[in-house]
Amino acid sequence: MNLLSPISSIMTTNLKVLSPESSISAAAKIFDENKIHHIPVVEDGKLIGIISKSDYLFFRRGFLDQNIDKSLEDMRLHNYQVKYIMTKGMAKMNPEDRINVALEVFKENLFHAIPIIEEDGTLVGIVTPLDIIKHLANDKTATNEY
Repeated sequence: MNLLSPISSIMTTNLKVLSPESSISAAAKIFDENKIHHIPVVEDGKLIGIISKSDYLFFRRGFLDQNIDKSLEDMRLHNYQVKYIMTKGMAKMNPEDRINVALEVFKENLFHAIPIIEEDGTLVGIVTPLDIIKHLANDKTATNEY
């Protein structure tokens, strides 16, 4: 493998996803139980957005009041939907796009995850800068072929 390999060779495919109607508490549970930082939001298998742990924490900080009873806070998180805080305008790539293109997208933007979709919008994976770092660490020739 090298930086000219397809992004599909390093993408994560075992994804946790949410629907737009999922509650913020469902997102919190996925973040806590899976030690991940991005959750794609899909509708009928198609990517429509992404929620980051930063989005969730920013929302929670502004939405919750320290003087409110914990059960009321939990109820608010349960009743508020992911679609209101998800990011809709995100970078996307196709599985056959090259790793070096993803590297440029990360370098030029403030993205921390890129969903990988088929031409019809079906979500098939996600790539993070850590995926690329692991790839580079495992392939000593990768940096020579960029």
